[in-house]
Amino acid sequence: MVLIDMSINIRIKAYILRLLTSKQNIDFDIKKSKKALFFRYDRIGDMIISTPVFRELKLKFPDISITVLASRANYQVLVNNPYVDNIVVNHKNSFFGDLASLIKLRKQEFDVCFELDHSVVPHAIIRHKIIKPKKIISVAKDGRYGVSGDELTIYDYYTIKPKNMHFRDIWLKTLTPFGINLVSNKYDLFLSNKQQATALNFFKKYSSKLKIGINLQGAVKGKKIKEAELKKICKGIKDIHLQAQFFILHIPKDSRSIKKLVEDMGLDFVIPSYKTDKILDVAALIKNLDIVITPDTSISHIASAFNIPIVSIHENNQESYNLFAPTSFLNETVFSPEKDSLDGYDLQKVISLSNKLINKILL
Repeated sequence: MVLIDMSINIRIKAYILRLLTSKQNIDFDIKKSKKALFFRYDRIGDMIISTPVFRELKLKFPDISITVLASRANYQVLVNNPYVDNIVVNHKNSFFGDLASLIKLRKQEFDVCFELDHSVVPHAIIRHKIIKPKKIISVAKDGRYGVSGDELTIYDYYTIKPKNMHFRDIWLKTLTPFGINLVSNKYDLFLSNKQQATALNFFKKYSSKLKIGINLQGAVKGKKIKEAELKKICKGIKDIHLQAQFFILHIPKDSRSIKKLVEDMGLDFVIPSYKTDKILDVAALIKNLDIVITPDTSISHIASAFNIPIVSIHENNQESYNLFAPTSFLNETVFSPEKDSLDGYDLQKVISLSNKLINKILL
């Protein structure tokens, strides 16, 4: 009886999905698009990785107006970005709170919408139905509830998602229908003069030091460098590189706990970073470091935007790593034996790889 009920439930969901994703084809040359909309209302790292897509589209079609549907968490990544014309803050889990802004977007009559999610996402489908762009481009989808991706006629173009390809390059493939020859796949972060001046002023007295930034906490629970591990990492690098100065990156709400942690360590070559209220404040700080050690992919992407050497610590998930790997010219990764946490990662390997990269940048 339970199996029968589950089967009926899936069939009902499949029927609703087909109904929601049906769309009549509109005869329109996508290369003549004047208004483009991107769905990117998720995490900071995803927005950073997406920035080459905005730039490459704008460089090829300078008259196209680009609007990005961003989240409260990631919209600041696009501040000062000359390739994005409009930013609309969206709330993924508050559909009715977004309804007014979605109706306004519908009135703009977008020619094309880019949905960069590789999964079938109901909240994105509903937004498509409200906004009603002429054409929709997405990454190839596996389907859901027994409905294959090819049956979802709401999507006019699917782009490939090869194994072992970085999400940066997968998302750039969504530009294929425009016939764009890519100029570059580098990330874009545009800092204000004030943000750059604040960072330069902070680091002025450390000009003769080897500036090492360490981020302790990843966005996912369980991705963390613990206090005892931090102390060993700092001492292990300092033993080899006497000029090393460590800066502990943190968000404002953790300022008090990070200050206490540093005090308890009792190492005069380890200090908290200065207060960073916005993600581009963090970017300005990272831009002035010599190397970054982090378990967090967002910090890794920021460092990659400025080609800062990176030692990342990652859970034992090669597929996830391939999609979100650091892209700095110099980077190394230490993998945990655990699939869902960093427990048991090789601390000595973090130290040795950090020293290896430092030796390269000092050559």
